[in-house]
Amino acid sequence: MSGDPYTPQSGDLHLRIEHYDLTLDYRVGTNRLSGTAVLRGHVIEPARSIVLDLVGVRATRVRVAGDKSASFRQTDRKLWITPTRALGGGEEFTVTVTYAGAPRPRRSRWGTIGWEELTDGAIVAAQPTGAPTWFPCNDHPSDKAAYRLSFTTDAGYTVVAGRRTGQVTRGGRTTWTFESDTPTATYLATVQVGRYTTDAILLGETKGELHYPRSLGARVHADFADLPRMMAVFTDAFGPYPMEEYAVVVTADDLEIPLEAQGIGIFGANHIDGVGGVERLIAHELAHQWFGNSVGLARWSDIWLNEGFACYAEWIWSERSGGPTAHEKALSHHARLAALPQDLLLGDPGPDLMFDDRVYKRGALTLHALRLTVGDDAFFDVLRAWTQTYGSATATREDFVALAEQVSGAPLAGLFHVWLDTRPLPPLPPLPGARRRR
Repeated sequence: MSGDPYTPQSGDLHLRIEHYDLTLDYRVGTNRLSGTAVLRGHVIEPARSIVLDLVGVRATRVRVAGDKSASFRQTDRKLWITPTRALGGGEEFTVTVTYAGAPRPRRSRWGTIGWEELTDGAIVAAQPTGAPTWFPCNDHPSDKAAYRLSFTTDAGYTVVAGRRTGQVTRGGRTTWTFESDTPTATYLATVQVGRYTTDAILLGETKGELHYPRSLGARVHADFADLPRMMAVFTDAFGPYPMEEYAVVVTADDLEIPLEAQGIGIFGANHIDGVGGVERLIAHELAHQWFGNSVGLARWSDIWLNEGFACYAEWIWSERSGGPTAHEKALSHHARLAALPQDLLLGDPGPDLMFDDRVYKRGALTLHALRLTVGDDAFFDVLRAWTQTYGSATATREDFVALAEQVSGAPLAGLFHVWLDTRPLPPLPPLPGARRRR
């Protein structure tokens, strides 16, 4: 096994899953989940076992297609599947895992993550290693796959899990089906269950939906009124929206922070005030569909490629919607960061600091330094080339630096070195390097 250095006990770089087919049944009142997962994939090099991540629920049966004598065993973190013969490098496999239990969050250095009960429903918040709390998977950020999900639960609940392809109610139980061919990292796969009202919303050419408790309807519609305009701003700045659709879920419960999932933004009732108090976070979660969800991470040490870009998108939205310019935002946040400890290495913050707010803000400042250096036209050309070149794939900071140099025609290795590989906060380049774009 070979996990990411930040999450060494999760995932395996020598394994690739192409497709997950999940058939799940969930009882809300008892928090009981049972299901069957069919995983189709291949091993990159010869392997004696297929090792998947599975936490808190128990596998009761495992089958390997074409191998009736394959065996399995489960530890507290892993499901070990051993065929009767070793698999050769590149060899494909299909495994079927039947499992059940009461899913719950797993404890981690970042708090509790994964499947979590709400007061009346459930939520999945899996970043970075919470996916195995509800399905067996190869929980590595670089391993993206297609998904099909059939999810049966009590009638009266709405299920949100991506592009819905069916909904049938029989005998007081409703089965919801979802499918996506868009390559998705395991930590971005999700299920949201609640007693929600659903409204369609047109986001340019993209289908959108709002899911929310009826009692919050007025506040939700007020706070998300600018979502179509926000989508238009971002498609202009970053390129076409990369997902099949975009859904917003507002839970009846309070949440610590908003969350992104594949094609979905998730907010708590406490985030929705009806007067736009969550505006920048709405922009942040929408921007993640380009940065993090479409262009994914090959390794967690490059988390700034997700969070710095989404944070900078907040500043772009502010600039384009008549608020403070990105440069004004940058100057303000630069002053705040300069007053904080200078112990963060943005290009490799370490697992304990990977979600530190300084990663978000210094990542955004790094992009603003690039913009000031190459000018607006080249900067936005770089962003659009980034989403076009690496959309639906994964990338690294080296990929971004190389692409930025190629598109802009400027030598940028020195600029990125001081922002990513040194701890003291660098000064921003002078403003005349950019032409303000409105």
